Amino acid sequence: MGMISALLYIFVFYHSKFYADMGLNGYYFIISIYGWWFWARGSRGKGEDLPVTRIGWVLASVLFVITVVVFLAIGIILRKFTDSPIPYWDAFTTAASITATWMLARKILEHWILWIIIDAVSMGLYLYRGLYPTLFLFAVYTTMAVIGFIQWKRSYYQTIQGEGS
Repeated sequence: MGMISALLYIFVFYHSKFYADMGLNGYYFIISIYGWWFWARGSRGKGEDLPVTRIGWVLASVLFVITVVVFLAIGIILRKFTDSPIPYWDAFTTAASITATWMLARKILEHWILWIIIDAVSMGLYLYRGLYPTLFLFAVYTTMAVIGFIQWKRSYYQTIQGEGS
């Protein structure tokens, strides 16, 4: 469903002039295939369920720097070469979404926190552009992200308690 949704939103965002979000959905389509493959391999290629993990400071720092660089690059491109009405906000949600989606593919717990922030900012953008059905969808996504965070956190603690046994 994620792949189909990504393809449909390419058209929605093109017509709304959210070009970075349009490109982001192309990325979603590709990363969905990667995530599907990675999760199907399971834990360390042993066919077990892939466990939820926590992000370390080194990886968090690397991802932060990459996200800032991608944000700036997309923002400059959108400002200079498109008619985007909000190039840097569009760039922020796009860069952060790229990072969050990669973290999801790797089953890193903290990706849910990023999604909550991204979805909240996106709701403001969609309200601004009059995309009311998408605003509603992102309100649902925000709720799902909160629930996902709670469930994954519980799964993480169950996993680490099982390893200590």
